Amino acid sequence: MTTLLIRIDDEVKGRLNRLARIEGKTTSAVVRELIEERIKERDIGAYVDDLWGRIGGKMKSKGVTPAAIEKAIKASRKKAG
Repeated sequence: MTTLLIRIDDEVKGRLNRLARIEGKTTSAVVRELIEERIKERDIGAYVDDLWGRIGGKMKSKGVTPAAIEKAIKASRKKAG
């Protein structure tokens, strides 16, 4: 882990400190969470990876196998071509 220094207004810092206390967290923990959430919102690659992970999990839970997926892809390509 590394340290990040930022400058914020005193009022914003006070509000952030109060919010952190209410949530039972440190100010650093709240800032880390905010940064992580922002990255997740803006990082399309991570979003796509997460989406594929969720889709894969749902398909696996329904008993769909990789072989069945390959078969469906081939059939779809055959129809399109």
